[in-house]
Amino acid sequence: MKRVVAYCRVSTDSEDQANSLENQKMYFNREIQNNPEWELVRLYADEGITGTSTKKRKQFNQMIRDAENKKIDVILTKEVSRFARNTVDALEYTRKLKNMGVEVYFLLDNISTADKDGELRLTIMSSLAQEEARKISERCTWGARRSMEKGVVFGNCILGYDLKDGKLTVNKKEAKIVQDIFHKYLYEGKGLFTISRELMEKGIQTARGNKKWFPTTVKAILENEKYIGDLKQGKTYIEDFLNKKTKKNKGEREFVIIKNNHEPIISREDFEKVQEEMKNRHRDTVKEDKKTKYSNKYAFSGKLICSECR
Repeated sequence: MKRVVAYCRVSTDSEDQANSLENQKMYFNREIQNNPEWELVRLYADEGITGTSTKKRKQFNQMIRDAENKKIDVILTKEVSRFARNTVDALEYTRKLKNMGVEVYFLLDNISTADKDGELRLTIMSSLAQEEARKISERCTWGARRSMEKGVVFGNCILGYDLKDGKLTVNKKEAKIVQDIFHKYLYEGKGLFTISRELMEKGIQTARGNKKWFPTTVKAILENEKYIGDLKQGKTYIEDFLNKKTKKNKGEREFVIIKNNHEPIISREDFEKVQEEMKNRHRDTVKEDKKTKYSNKYAFSGKLICSECR
């Protein structure tokens, strides 16, 4: 009697009903019951997880560990795309399992790693699955960009606005905080550190509900064009659909910019003054750093003055 486990996965909560976890579980139970040489040991299931990477698939990784501990003889999965949509992962793990004496059987694709031509057929099918994943990623990116062009706001809400159904509406209570931050910086001449300290002393929370303020948080508010009613999106992008790593857009991709998209909190004039003031303060800081760097080159630098130079 072979110890058989089944692995199933759905990538999103909106996946078609045919690939739902419950239907996959029923499918495996039926297949195992029809084979008198198989004994169901366990069913592993990852829900709402992409198939292009195995890093976040806890159940998948547990299954591999159990195989390493000699607890499994056969792994059943519905099709190659349920196992992996990454060709490298599919081949790497099936080879690893085969070396441990574990057969992987893809039921709908009728591929078994125990067959002589199993790896060849698996390579073809996993390549097709990976290509389909690439197309899905491109369609999602294209759809998101079209929505951005229509003014739909992506991402988390920011201080001063409420985000609902892709639209920003002014939160009057929070908007006052944003206006105070701009006023402190521009008209009171206060720095990022001082402003962040004063916000904490008043018990004001950030957009995420944190009581801890950092100078970088204040700086991000002062630089955010949303406060003048403009929308600039596409600031980050996914570099590779396989690893899903997000990269900051430094001009590699075109931004989606819409002027006067929503109600402003800060006047455009004050916003531009703040950007200029930030540049000026940065230049002054750099100059001071350079002066300090060279004036402190020796122990008595800046302390002893030549009598001829007085």
